[in-house]
Amino acid sequence: MAPLVLVVEDDAMLSDVLRMYLEKEGYEVKVIADGLDGLTQALVARPALVVLDVMLPRLDGWEIIRQLREVSEVPIILLTARGEEADKLMGFDLGADDYLAKPFSMQEFLARARALLKRSGGMPKAHRQPAAAPAAPAPMEGVLTFPTLLIDERRHRVERNGKQIPLTPKEFDLLIYLANRPGTVVRRDELLQEIWGYSPSEDDRTIHTHINRLRAKLEGQDYHYIHTVWGIGYKFEVTRQ
Repeated sequence: MAPLVLVVEDDAMLSDVLRMYLEKEGYEVKVIADGLDGLTQALVARPALVVLDVMLPRLDGWEIIRQLREVSEVPIILLTARGEEADKLMGFDLGADDYLAKPFSMQEFLARARALLKRSGGMPKAHRQPAAAPAAPAPMEGVLTFPTLLIDERRHRVERNGKQIPLTPKEFDLLIYLANRPGTVVRRDELLQEIWGYSPSEDDRTIHTHINRLRAKLEGQDYHYIHTVWGIGYKFEVTRQ
């Protein structure tokens, strides 16, 4: 069965184009033009990806993200006609995984959609590549353990002090990428390429916002995990607060 992409967009022309390109990629597509109905469908239909406009009838995109993130980690691409930095950062703060300001190219949209769906396991079968054999067995069969922190790569599950921490797909990908390289400084441009799957502008606020959200969810009164190396990037290293 093809993965479902939910497009919540009240511009009929744009939603028709998005549907056409996504269906050519092998996805099932459901288009909703109303914010409240879009939220309902996102909760009921359990899509692999939500493509969400900001300005919508009855319920705007900001509120949809707020409510979705209380119960779901579905990848979200936010679309808006407003390209202001504040809107972009608000979207990331609320839990969006990616952001496109209108007008945008369909090639760029599809590249970002593929990157999100690949990481969340929602790629159509025709696009999936056989998994390469790992260079070495992962410790504890894909489970990374640190003081008070457990990361299960297979189940996409993170626990701190035995309590599960809900992460968005992008937050989980960032954590896995850094945690698999403990003590190694990872450059921002490497994270942008490897986690987002494309090379955006030199503005690195996207990573900054996601790192801050990840820290807020992970860190308590005892340990610090993700460190900023100013002017270069970030590293995963367990230290006491």
